[in-house]
Amino acid sequence: MAVTVKASLGKTKYYTEVTAGENKIITDEPIDKGGQNKGFNPLEILATSLASCTAATLRMYIERKEWDVENINVEVELENYPLTKRAVFKRDITFDGILDDEQLKRLHTIADACPVHKILTNDIEILTKFS
Repeated sequence: MAVTVKASLGKTKYYTEVTAGENKIITDEPIDKGGQNKGFNPLEILATSLASCTAATLRMYIERKEWDVENINVEVELENYPLTKRAVFKRDITFDGILDDEQLKRLHTIADACPVHKILTNDIEILTKFS
């Protein structure tokens, strides 16, 4: 399944409107980098993709199993090391509900099966053209 997003940046430093279909978000850079901090920065959006996909994937599975989980909390910390061309995602998942060790073990496997996790752990290719 392909998705298409469009980013549009005018003359206001780094304030970018990103659209996907009828949905829109704002991205920006922090003030110390010349932006106005009016939206998530691009690395935060990348971490958000992993966090939200993980939560949704876990919710789908939990509902199918009819387990009693009120909330799924996913915190993702992304550290980027440009000099070594390495990025580290640290994902911390907690649940408001009662789950045993077997259920938690299964949910770990399910978290790793979220589509964004799979993309980030596979080979990635970026093809660029100027029109």
